Amino acid sequence: MIIKRNIAAIYLLSIITLGIYLIYWLVQTKKEMNGLGATIPTAWLLIIPIANLYWAWKYCEAFAIHVKKDNNAILWFLLYFFVGIIMPAIIQSELNKLAVSPTPAAQI
Repeated sequence: MIIKRNIAAIYLLSIITLGIYLIYWLVQTKKEMNGLGATIPTAWLLIIPIANLYWAWKYCEAFAIHVKKDNNAILWFLLYFFVGIIMPAIIQSELNKLAVSPTPAAQI
């Protein structure tokens, strides 16, 4: 299930927690993309040098194929790598479009 999140809150919480919330957010969005059919490996690879680049590639590839549906993983990886500050906003914006909105209760 994809959760709708406030984009500004992601940045604010990341600053307050000195980046820890951003790692939590990456793990949660990884789980959501894996739920859409992606195969992003374990987030433990984030803390291993060089392996974290592989993880970032798989994450961007999953975003391109399963969320954005533009099959342009190279573009998203380059944005993630060189201009990473904007990626949470882009990714969460696209995930918010796919988020399940609560259905109103049936009226009697």
